[in-house]
Amino acid sequence: MTPKTYSAPSVRQLAAVVDGMAGSVSEGRLRQLRMVVDMFGRAVGRDEMPKRSSRTAEQLFTWAALRPFWALAAAGELRHWEKDVGKPLPVTTLRVVRNCLEILADRVLPVGRRVRLPELDVPELKPTVDGRALDSLYRGMVDLAAQGPLVRDGTVLSPEDRARVLAMVAVLLDAGPRSGEMAAQSLADLAPGERAVGVRRRSQRQDGYRAGEVAALTGLHPRTVESVLSGLGHGVSVATEARVLEAFASLEPVPEVEWFELREGSRVAVQRWLEVRERLVDQVPLTGQKTALWVSLVPSKAGPAGLPLRAQGLRQGYARGVRALNWVMAAEYGWEPLPTTMEQIRRSVDVVPLEGPPTG
Repeated sequence: MTPKTYSAPSVRQLAAVVDGMAGSVSEGRLRQLRMVVDMFGRAVGRDEMPKRSSRTAEQLFTWAALRPFWALAAAGELRHWEKDVGKPLPVTTLRVVRNCLEILADRVLPVGRRVRLPELDVPELKPTVDGRALDSLYRGMVDLAAQGPLVRDGTVLSPEDRARVLAMVAVLLDAGPRSGEMAAQSLADLAPGERAVGVRRRSQRQDGYRAGEVAALTGLHPRTVESVLSGLGHGVSVATEARVLEAFASLEPVPEVEWFELREGSRVAVQRWLEVRERLVDQVPLTGQKTALWVSLVPSKAGPAGLPLRAQGLRQGYARGVRALNWVMAAEYGWEPLPTTMEQIRRSVDVVPLEGPPTG
């Protein structure tokens, strides 16, 4: 998208700034920055925004403009797709928007000029699951896998869906990946014999690890550390910046892939899923799309069955399987319904990676 697309001069200037950042930031960050420019393009001119916000890019970063912009963005009023307008943005997306605002303000405003950025509320984390419930989850999914197709009061779980859910839960319990990290897994992330599974840490998570470790070493607040490491710590003293950078340089690099041993039951679950997966990917015409570990089970608008699953599809598949498990096991003595979000299970497990890639 070029700057001429926008009617407001301020947004055109901001778009030109982002275009000039190509090559100096990652492609992923560049897309995020352009997303925020688009949001400004939809915000400027609305009654909530001050009229002067259309004049120059600097005016976009006054509190008079940022406050209504943030309110509109959080309420989902600046979404790209008309059908989604009005759906509040999730906290993860708002965090990206705020980070982009900080980056853009640093490029647009004169050196030394401070900008007031919106505060992001920290969401209350859902409770974790105790170890006994996790064991019940594992045993329950194994029992579920041994049954025929499940159809009860509108809840349907096919044998294919069952095989995928069991493998997903097994990997989740033994390796604790996030949904986005699971979506990125390929066949190359399985050790021979499915003895271990690799988790490719996303850059955001590596940054989080680094900031936490540096904060622990220096005694500084993690937000201060994050500002310095991102290059935006202009309000930090030279001495503090030096402490952060020295501590960061002393750390061992974060491995691109962490490997986790799979238990015997988990290996069986993954192997069963691989058999189902092989039949599914035979329907995919493009060879390059046949390497994903987690694939779709039925045709959709995106194409035939066997296409790589995105993070949302993984979360939906997990939720569907656990809902079925909760329904089937409801009459069992001592059974407590398990949460249908992967995040609650992931935060409940205490996993330790192998010291290095598995041999053989």
